Amino acid sequence: MEAPALRWAWVLAAMALGGSRAALPDHRVLPDHRVSSDTGAIFVHELERELFQEAFLTGHEDDGAAAPITFQAHLRDHPDLPRWLRYIQRDPRQPGFLYGSPTAAEVGTHAIEVLAYNRHTYETVAQRLVITVVPAPGGELPYQGEFLVGNRNVEELLPAAAQETFLQAAAGVWERDDLHVINITSALDRGGRVPLPIEGRKEGVYVKVGSRGAFSPCLVSAASPQSRFRCSLGQQPLASCYDTFAPHFTVRWCNLTLLQVWPSPTAPGPRWGSGVLEEGGDFQPPTEAPPQDLLPSYLVTLLVPLAVAALLCLLLGHLMCCRREGVQKRDLETSDIQLVHHTTIHGDTEELRHMAGTRDVPRPLSTLPMFNVRTGQRINPMPGPSDGARVPLLPQ
Repeated sequence: MEAPALRWAWVLAAMALGGSRAALPDHRVLPDHRVSSDTGAIFVHELERELFQEAFLTGHEDDGAAAPITFQAHLRDHPDLPRWLRYIQRDPRQPGFLYGSPTAAEVGTHAIEVLAYNRHTYETVAQRLVITVVPAPGGELPYQGEFLVGNRNVEELLPAAAQETFLQAAAGVWERDDLHVINITSALDRGGRVPLPIEGRKEGVYVKVGSRGAFSPCLVSAASPQSRFRCSLGQQPLASCYDTFAPHFTVRWCNLTLLQVWPSPTAPGPRWGSGVLEEGGDFQPPTEAPPQDLLPSYLVTLLVPLAVAALLCLLLGHLMCCRREGVQKRDLETSDIQLVHHTTIHGDTEELRHMAGTRDVPRPLSTLPMFNVRTGQRINPMPGPSDGARVPLLPQ
């Protein structure tokens, strides 16, 4: 009766295990998404929640709102993102952003693996983002200015509409219309402090803007040494123009940085051919390396340390054996009265030791055998290993 019951238990457990495995969510993969970016310009890619929400197997609603989704991104075959790329997502119910400013060293193709998690059903959806970084057509912008916006977080300035609004405000101060956003960085990445959890407190964002035209007098005066001195005193810097950033953006003018970049000459790189030999051309392999005589190098490597060790041993032996003073030299350099005094003390000590060894005096009582007048028993007062304090002197 036990064998059939045990068999039915195994069958039920297998069915339950199979059903639970069938209920586990699958892992879906979206088609690759290819984008391009120029060097010296801000790159922003928004991870749209709606795109991944439609790819999930089940739509889980929480009070009418979409399920929370979190993202993880890393470079293909690497545990982290490239050094020029950053990821930010403030809340699982908000979109995520991949942003950064590639330089000339990052020219090429970067494959980013993006994985979306449904926090309610634990479903996952993967997508590969292929970013192609190409050199900027006009090169790097020579005039660059960096502004610190104190009333914004980094994800609030990443959308294209927010960047366009900031450029329009910067154009009024720069007096140029060819402005471009070069980079956007959170103040926390520059060593800023995390704001208190109070409504209205923001982390702050550094926005670097570039142009091919020179800086306006307003920007030059705001970054002058006189303005820096006023900022060190806690005062506002000198400004000869109207602050067109207000009221949307609170720019901290004491943190304004102006930079003029000059194009650096680059050496021409190697010219790569087609890889196919021309007609009639034969491949000429490199000649063999001429034989080299390694015996002198081996002897130098082996004999020089041995010679140095031998010289050190000879020097040490000379100092220890040939430079000893000896008794005779010591006595010659010592005064006669000191020698007599030393000899007298030494002789008297030897004489006392000899007299103590030959004297005949009665032995101390502590070394004599102990006698019991009642029983006549004698016990050695200095017992050996065979007897000791456990042997009683008096009868019990």
